[in-house]
Amino acid sequence: MPVSVRDLLPRDLPACTWAGSATHLRHVERELARAAVGAVDYLAVTTPVDLPVAIGGIDYQVAEGAGTLWQLAVLPALRSSGLGTLLIRAAEQRIRDRGLRGAELAVEESNPRARALYERLGYVAYGRRPEAWDEEGPDGSIRRYRTVCVLMRRELRAPARP
Repeated sequence: MPVSVRDLLPRDLPACTWAGSATHLRHVERELARAAVGAVDYLAVTTPVDLPVAIGGIDYQVAEGAGTLWQLAVLPALRSSGLGTLLIRAAEQRIRDRGLRGAELAVEESNPRARALYERLGYVAYGRRPEAWDEEGPDGSIRRYRTVCVLMRRELRAPARP
């Protein structure tokens, strides 16, 4: 299936319920406001009918000299089809376009599948830290989710000149 990468737009959010709860999508909506002022980029991999099947953000205000990838998600039925790789490579290009030479991310220790993808793409672990965020339960209740994440980084080279 041919796909393309573009900026995620507020009008896309109703089609992204697969990426998380209503609470999560409200958070993504707030991040889109930050994208409007250049603090972040939020990308969508879309199908030929313009439906998002993978999304993720790049925050430029977290790490000095690097873009921080976060909230990366792929439609569950399409995982392991290359969409995550495409999304990350597009994010890395956005980072390069800003003149930065590093990409960072955090992955839960309990998510070895995602960590393996990041390692295949050249990310190297350099530490770990506890993380926490609000999570919405099936009944709509909000609880604080706590986990430990592995911190990973990849140095980005400028593209080769023809």
